[in-house]
Amino acid sequence: MAEHLSQSELDYPFKLLEYFNGFRISKIIFSACELGVFDLLLTSDPLSAGQIAAQLNLSADGAERLLDALVGIEILEVDTTQATALYSSTDVSSLYLARGSSKSLWDMIQYQSQTIYPLWNNMADAVREGKNQNEKTFGLPSEQIFQAIYRSEEEMLKFMGLMNSSWILDGHDIVTAFDLAPFKSIVDLGGCTGALAREVSRQYPSSAVTVFDLPSVTEAAQKHFTQEDDNITFQSGDFFTDVLPLADLFVLARIVHDWPEEKCLSLLRRIHSVCKPGGGVLLVEALLFENRRGPVMTQCFSLNMLVQTEGRERTSSEYIAILNKSGGSLYVSVHFKWSYLL
Repeated sequence: MAEHLSQSELDYPFKLLEYFNGFRISKIIFSACELGVFDLLLTSDPLSAGQIAAQLNLSADGAERLLDALVGIEILEVDTTQATALYSSTDVSSLYLARGSSKSLWDMIQYQSQTIYPLWNNMADAVREGKNQNEKTFGLPSEQIFQAIYRSEEEMLKFMGLMNSSWILDGHDIVTAFDLAPFKSIVDLGGCTGALAREVSRQYPSSAVTVFDLPSVTEAAQKHFTQEDDNITFQSGDFFTDVLPLADLFVLARIVHDWPEEKCLSLLRRIHSVCKPGGGVLLVEALLFENRRGPVMTQCFSLNMLVQTEGRERTSSEYIAILNKSGGSLYVSVHFKWSYLL
């Protein structure tokens, strides 16, 4: 590390201190979302700390400190009028942090704050033991990862909100990375809320698109996440044990990284057995560099897989090797965009 640092960094560890305090920045944003700061400012003229505190039932002192920190990290703006600081939204906070925005990441933030954050408190034990920390964090068996993720209806909806936010951000770019028009029947395995399937359907209206997921998930998706213009269908089942629907294309989006190789191979072999001639698989995952030295975000994702699931993030060559081992002649194409393998 030292050979890459300037003398000033060696004299005083600015970068290390920035890393040490990273969790504080996250918690500033998480807390503001939880307290409703961004929702209030989205629909209001600029407000003082006292006005915000009164409307959200906060302490005036605490509100002012939080608001000033949000200004400091450029999430909010402030202007001083007649010696009073008035706080307002930025374009970023209005678009991504207010709950009512069409591109809101509010659900993702709640999941990160209330589920991922507690898990990461046990990261040292995960590294020491080489297994997830669901038992220590939530009191649930480490082998049953989705029993932990879906441990209550509230927790299931948080996770579904996280996935919905992810595909609202990246879905369009993923489904347009290749021309999927030749595939007339498409099944999104583990498709959760249907957000990615919805993007597929909008881009390829002549294709029949189905979301296949656990019964509790498909029921919640149709109850909480459907849209008026939906042209997708839901089918319930466990993709490891139940009969899979026939399809020309199977989508596995952020699914394979949850599992060890033997389970990945089992799933891919099942897909091959029902994939129509000339069909294929669209694999969407965050990729590690071949030398495993980045990207840092994907390395963080891989640690998250350790602390929460049975899986890991992989390199493109590792995914291709798994696909080849599955024994099928599935159409496979590799495309790099934002470290996704498609």
